[in-house]
Amino acid sequence: QVHMEESGGGLVQDGGSLRLSCAASGRTYSRYNIGWFRQAPGKEREFVAAIGWTGANTYYADSVKGRFTISRDNAKNTVYLQMNSLKPEDTAVYYCAAGDKRWYSGNYYPHRTEWCDYWGQGTQVTVSS
Repeated sequence: QVHMEESGGGLVQDGGSLRLSCAASGRTYSRYNIGWFRQAPGKEREFVAAIGWTGANTYYADSVKGRFTISRDNAKNTVYLQMNSLKPEDTAVYYCAAGDKRWYSGNYYPHRTEWCDYWGQGTQVTVSS
């Protein structure tokens, strides 16, 4: 069992930065792939970024590539999402998810949710124009 908790959300102006944290409990957390997804009002949940359990492999949605950076510190059981050059369209609730299924096997791809076994409650990010 893995418990996930996001933090770091808030209100920021267009062009600003925020760093989200996803803290997890669980002995095998370091073996889990971690992803960030977001959901804006009236829209479906969408992929933002993901990182493999070693930290060597990272994936980004085209909409955030070059602006967001995902990283992890397994010693602290925490994954970070550094968000720079924020835009009003980045406004959403951001969720982190964890799973131990191997990506690119079966139907498990970083940008999909089938591999996600555990989810946090989400943290609100609001970017004002």
